[in-house]
Amino acid sequence: RLRDSMRRETEMLFSYVVREDLPLTTLLDADFTFLNEDLARHYDIPDVKGNEFRKVELKNSHRRGILGQGSFHLLTSYPLRTSPVLRGKYVLENLLDTAPPPPPPNIPQLEPPTRHGDQRSLREQLEKHREDPACASCHALMDPIGFGLENFDATGAWRDRENGKDIDAAGELASGRQIHGVDDLRKALIEDHRPEFYRSIATKLLTYALGRGLDWYDKPALDKIVADTEAAKGSSRAMLRAVIDSVPFQYRRGDS
Repeated sequence: RLRDSMRRETEMLFSYVVREDLPLTTLLDADFTFLNEDLARHYDIPDVKGNEFRKVELKNSHRRGILGQGSFHLLTSYPLRTSPVLRGKYVLENLLDTAPPPPPPNIPQLEPPTRHGDQRSLREQLEKHREDPACASCHALMDPIGFGLENFDATGAWRDRENGKDIDAAGELASGRQIHGVDDLRKALIEDHRPEFYRSIATKLLTYALGRGLDWYDKPALDKIVADTEAAKGSSRAMLRAVIDSVPFQYRRGDS
């Protein structure tokens, strides 16, 4: 039931942003969300009662936007632990339209948690991957993003410690920007990567609208959708209009 509530929260945020024609960056920094009692309890947010979802203000909260939602963390974690690598990879692919290359073959996986537990932090365990030159370049892209989200456990609950140690959520992004936690990461995405964020959303919307994957000849249309969205200060409806007005959508190929 909690998993369904997490999915519903994300769906309601996206629907609200479009319905109210809010900037698309609201998906990253919304100071509100949609909760029922079960999900609010999981997030340790008081005064939300009942099964009905309602809009809840997030005052001085780390949960702003999709990076603070349980659906994101459930999707990018393993059952028993978080995965900075999966989280970083997901952000690159789905929020920044940047796919890292596949991992080299024969790279051992991290050991799963045992009953007695590995007392090293996950960050410390990942260092062995970063020491391998074949892995270092990709992990330098993914890991700092994931480390910035380590205060969230595998189900999106907030935590300050792991294995008796304080969470280290600091990192240096590929741009050289220093971050310390989800608030800094969110700010970096909005300030430094807004065009990539728009392109990522535009790619998904155009793919859905066309009912097919995009090809090289769709790039000019995609560029125009992003440019129109930027000119409209990130308006969600402006992007939807640009998708509808795009050449690939207006001149869709017939089934024949």
